[in-house]
Amino acid sequence: MKNFSYDDFELREIQKLEGHTGKVLGIAWKEDSGVWGILAVFASWSDDKTIRIWEENFSGFFVCKAVLEASCTVRSCDWSREFNLVAAACSDATTAIWKNVGVHAYEHVYTLKGHENEVRSVSWNKDGQFLATCGGDKSIWIWEVLPGNEYDCTKVLQGHTEDVKIVHWDEKILFSGSIDNTIKVWEEERFVNGDWRCIQTLDESDREHTSAVLSLSLSKERRKMVSCSDDLTIKIWKNCEEDSSIELWSHACTLSGYHDTTIFTVDWLRLVVFHSNNF
Repeated sequence: MKNFSYDDFELREIQKLEGHTGKVLGIAWKEDSGVWGILAVFASWSDDKTIRIWEENFSGFFVCKAVLEASCTVRSCDWSREFNLVAAACSDATTAIWKNVGVHAYEHVYTLKGHENEVRSVSWNKDGQFLATCGGDKSIWIWEVLPGNEYDCTKVLQGHTEDVKIVHWDEKILFSGSIDNTIKVWEEERFVNGDWRCIQTLDESDREHTSAVLSLSLSKERRKMVSCSDDLTIKIWKNCEEDSSIELWSHACTLSGYHDTTIFTVDWLRLVVFHSNNF
């Protein structure tokens, strides 16, 4: 197995996308786009109160195909693969839902209300039946998609002691990261429909993050997870296989000394790519 170094990679700018009039806060690739001949699509969001939908053309360049107008700063977005929906976490404590109703056409179909402070992150589950939202009120809300573009909150998860910055759904497991420096692993009770429990808190002594957990991502095979933090470190977690009935995680390694400022986002693709405000 080859050990890669910086010399093995060369990053070069191939296109500069312009359109937002404020600070760009993040992007989200549409799952299953960019493979098998399907043109790549991603959403970008900003404090200019808009979401822009970018689509790759046959020349390999990206063009803005739609602009979604929000009522305030957008903190996070996620795509629902099954129902062609885009969910946006908004700074006014709401979550806005748009539906792709035609070629490059999006319609605002619902606004979720309930959080007492700004919504920081959103995540759809795999089949698009549930949406998780989290925010500055230290809570995580589980929303069920009902017929007719209706939504119902089935559960509010409490456990973090500070603002929840990130939620990420994987299969039937939900992960959350918080300003309280921890990552929590949540699971729906097998025999109690609609009830949830925290099955693990990743706060191992000497291995936990020492500052806010800002982002996390799972590998494609779901055996590893990466998290990043305001403590300038990146941590890799591995799925333990000792007990197949409960999905438990343990610390694998910590990467430090590579960034000298806050690491805001991490994404696990074929390789792990990290983003900070000086990269």
